[in-house]
Amino acid sequence: MTQLTSDATAGSGELATTPGNSRAAFSAWAALLVVWLVWGSTYLAIRVADRSIPPFAMAATRYLAAGAVLYPVAWLGSRRRQAAAQPAGPGPAGSRASSRLAQWGGMAVVGTLLLAFGNGGVSYAEKTLPSGLAALLVASVPLWMALADRVINGQRISLRGWIALVLGLAGIAVLARPSGSGTVLPVLVVLGASASWGIGSVLAGRLPAPASPLVGSSMEMLTGGIVLTGLAAATGELTHIDPAHVSTQSLLGLLYLIGPGSLLALTCYVIALRRLPTAAVSTYAYVNPVVAVSLGALFLGERPTLATLLGGAVVVASVAILLINRTGSPPPARTQRE
Repeated sequence: MTQLTSDATAGSGELATTPGNSRAAFSAWAALLVVWLVWGSTYLAIRVADRSIPPFAMAATRYLAAGAVLYPVAWLGSRRRQAAAQPAGPGPAGSRASSRLAQWGGMAVVGTLLLAFGNGGVSYAEKTLPSGLAALLVASVPLWMALADRVINGQRISLRGWIALVLGLAGIAVLARPSGSGTVLPVLVVLGASASWGIGSVLAGRLPAPASPLVGSSMEMLTGGIVLTGLAAATGELTHIDPAHVSTQSLLGLLYLIGPGSLLALTCYVIALRRLPTAAVSTYAYVNPVVAVSLGALFLGERPTLATLLGGAVVVASVAILLINRTGSPPPARTQRE
């Protein structure tokens, strides 16, 4: 979630350079390890859940359930912190209501772009696209973010950044070549989903958002889940869901996406952002695809072609160059999302 990224990274560098005990350092690196492994594994879980659950309905259930669990917990925690920091009392009720409405509006836009169009698109494509290939294509999100940042915010891209973008687009072209592992349409859907995620990530910094990253993320989940429900209804998925035909494997995949894939990994991401350097946390952007490809080969029998591995390596390398070049800037939004 970009809102998590932009809010939490503000203090990550300072916290990372402050001497702390070994237990805190260990917990921070352990949290990052969870992000590496769990977010990388969600591509496998999506592929399994897609087997007997319609993709938009599956994604809607994932985010509505995760958001319903996270929102009250995060909101109560945020209220306690606000009460402790501002004992003098809140502002006028009308102002608070207007602010909350604006925040919900902002998070609805971000949730739609990141979760409904972004993750929803990936979930749809993985009905036919191998999970490893989907992950490699989604690894291009930082490239789309850089382009969106240039167009929307006028952010200058250095020569090294342009080289990284050109390399990344070349890698995407290799990955997007029609092959026996998938058709053109799902590849284009994933690329569109990645671009939507990148645009939403950049817009998140310009839209009203709550001070608490977890509150903002839960709002994105709830609003994104509502939009996904609308997509499921519009495509006829809701009328074709038959619980009797949902396999145990697909149900377990969905539960994994709700629990470890959304709630656990999200919490660990916040911990890592607040205690580790930004450059360290941003490594998830190119570790996740490696994990996804490995798990897909191990558990689903996916055998990526040499061209897929080459194109993926070029994309991951370009992302690494781009992130190193942008050291000091917030890391990209989660490529898998939540």
